[in-house]
Amino acid sequence: MFFLDNKRGKLNAANATNEENQTNDKTNESISRRKVLVTLGLGGAMLAGSTLVPRFASAENAQSNSNGDNQVLRVNNVEELKSLPSGQLTDGLYVFVGGYNNNGDGGGKLVRFVAGSTKVDNGGTVHKPINDKGHKSPKGEGCFEVVHHGAGDFRWFGIFDGSKNADDALDALINDPSIYRVEAHSDLNFVKRHVYHRSDIEVDFHGHTVTTVGIELNTLDNPFGAVLFFQGVATGVTQIVTLSDDLIEYSGIFEVADSSIFEVDSWWHAQIKNNPSGGAQRELDYLIKVTEILDATHVRFNYKLGWQLAKGRLITYKKINPAFRCHVRNMSFIGIPVPPNGTSLRPFPTWDQIGSNPVAYEFAVECDASGIKATKVFWPVVMRRYNTHYVTERCQLMNPEERDWGGTGYLTQQINVLYGHVRDCNTSNARHLNDFTCAAYCMVENCHGDGDEYGPFVTHGQFEHDLTYIGNSGLLSFANSGTTWGDSAKRVTVKKHIASRIVASKRLTDLTLEDCHAVVTYTKPGVKMANSGSFWVNMDGLQMRGCTAQEMVTISKGSSRAKRKNIIDSCSFGMLKGYEIARPIRSGTTQVGYTPSNGELTILNSEFYNVEDVTLGSINKLTLINTWFKGLPQVGGTVKVGTREIIMQGGGLVDCCFLFTGAWDKVGDVNNAKNKPDQWITIDGGAVFSGVNGEKAFLKSVDPSNVITWNFGNYKSIAADVNIGHFHIQGGMNKLKAIGSHFTGGKYEVADGAFGSGTYFFMTSCLEEGVNRAALPAENEMVKHSTSNFSIS
Repeated sequence: MFFLDNKRGKLNAANATNEENQTNDKTNESISRRKVLVTLGLGGAMLAGSTLVPRFASAENAQSNSNGDNQVLRVNNVEELKSLPSGQLTDGLYVFVGGYNNNGDGGGKLVRFVAGSTKVDNGGTVHKPINDKGHKSPKGEGCFEVVHHGAGDFRWFGIFDGSKNADDALDALINDPSIYRVEAHSDLNFVKRHVYHRSDIEVDFHGHTVTTVGIELNTLDNPFGAVLFFQGVATGVTQIVTLSDDLIEYSGIFEVADSSIFEVDSWWHAQIKNNPSGGAQRELDYLIKVTEILDATHVRFNYKLGWQLAKGRLITYKKINPAFRCHVRNMSFIGIPVPPNGTSLRPFPTWDQIGSNPVAYEFAVECDASGIKATKVFWPVVMRRYNTHYVTERCQLMNPEERDWGGTGYLTQQINVLYGHVRDCNTSNARHLNDFTCAAYCMVENCHGDGDEYGPFVTHGQFEHDLTYIGNSGLLSFANSGTTWGDSAKRVTVKKHIASRIVASKRLTDLTLEDCHAVVTYTKPGVKMANSGSFWVNMDGLQMRGCTAQEMVTISKGSSRAKRKNIIDSCSFGMLKGYEIARPIRSGTTQVGYTPSNGELTILNSEFYNVEDVTLGSINKLTLINTWFKGLPQVGGTVKVGTREIIMQGGGLVDCCFLFTGAWDKVGDVNNAKNKPDQWITIDGGAVFSGVNGEKAFLKSVDPSNVITWNFGNYKSIAADVNIGHFHIQGGMNKLKAIGSHFTGGKYEVADGAFGSGTYFFMTSCLEEGVNRAALPAENEMVKHSTSNFSIS
């Protein structure tokens, strides 16, 4: 070791030995103050007036100063530091340590001797000197403490790779309130699951690998048993209020029992008592902040309510001291093997306690996770509950250890979260990339999942609302986890998305899909993913624009909450034989996602192609504007129509038939009262029918119980051969009006009795080119079709 003289920059050999110079003829070199600072990472900008290091002085000055304020010693390693003679250890003595084991090994640091300190030697930031007899000094006789500017380093603890477990070092650094940043400069191994209750800390692994070889068992069914778990703390202050009036949607003003215990900027866990129909059916369950005290029983929170809460329901408020700004960055995480299971039962009691995952947060605010790349994890890579205002970005999960067991194989699961932003993340062969459960006002952007049959993007349906997805790829499944959670979500917007499937058929209100595409996907060469290339959507404020599905769109209705219209615009859908465009009644079925649609839908500028045998099994009123149904080429197709009313303006049918089956609810079931069978069809606006199909007609009704009103205006019907009927009406009660229509080739086919008492058939001002009229009914007072038409043989 040696002293430094700041004035002369020369080595002063008094009371010091020079371990670096083993021969007397080697020139002694001094260490400059700048070099000390640079070594510590403080930089030249802090030279002037720095309070972290003393003025350099000669040994004589150092010896004459009982406080040791002016002297800096240098030693090669920690062992030499701890072995300094006790006579030289004066309060305030600074020592520069060249390395942990060897000078220059990266574990260098500046330490200061604090006389009387009772801190425990932790091997890195605190070192107890060894007395002259080779023992650590007794408690209270002082220790060396690292001088730092808030950034801690695992190398201070002699950790340079994964061969030495880094748990104690991690605890020493994060539990030191003066440390705000922890840095890793090598691979690390952890064997403990750490829980921290602090704020303002950043842990940056700089891309190095983190392993958990030999990690302790987790507790049972605990996704928060991560290597790093940052958790806020409940204060014990609780208040319960019974709502004296409805709490309306979008309200930021909440009723409380007594506002005197609430303070502006305080944080509270607000939870509504669950609905009786599901143990987790809670529309309000978030960590929110008080922004204003309004009166004795009302406060404003930083959250606009997504669902109306009825008078008489109970809200419980619990005061929380959150963890703020705890960030984890740039980690390459490798979990540990877990024996395969493949069942819904634990193969042995500790099976789900073996695996590891890197990061978890609970009751956390502004806590970000970035640059975490993981494989072989069990529970989610980034687990969150009761988080708000956070970012998860540039994270990756490849080939997790488990994905069939509930909650496993996720990149990030987010429960009861607000204002989250997940971006630039990706997964391969995982269960979920992004899982929202009771989430609101969150965004997912530029995230991509391959091997995605489990669904990279999901919500549980626990009353999520106001979620936005932009520029992602991978299967989407919304509100699809069961009645326990509520099967409900609201105002979900998805833009520019590629997916194997988009499943949004539960109680999802105001779903917006723009530029979304469902494509046929294969799980392995030649093995097609079931139902890939399809949309399943709930017709409750549904709006789709610019979307395509290679194989099917299926519409159901499980909720009636929306105030906006159902619209499908500029979309294209391939059809599959035997599938349903709109769900029909299934006797006795109450399963959400399989119930019929009793509302109105407008489809414009769209196309249904490869129609072979599909069903429009419900919908009260379907308005088709410039929309086409095209049969399978060389085969043709049939659309079985249970829709109560169809209005077609423009567009038309190509090689396709509308076969009317009577109104969808004519029989009724447990969900829908029995109704009349009446149907209406209006064709106008320049629509065009053409080609051939297996039913030998473009419009057809054969069920004797049908009651149909046919309105034909400005449209053109072109039969490809003489056997194709422009309309085929057989039995039932019918009313037909055709004014200004254009029929070419083919025939009309109307059975005797189809226009009996209480019906009419009126056809006038139509243009007919080579149409066989032989099967038209005989004219009478209610049947007129021979005059005022222009017929060309």
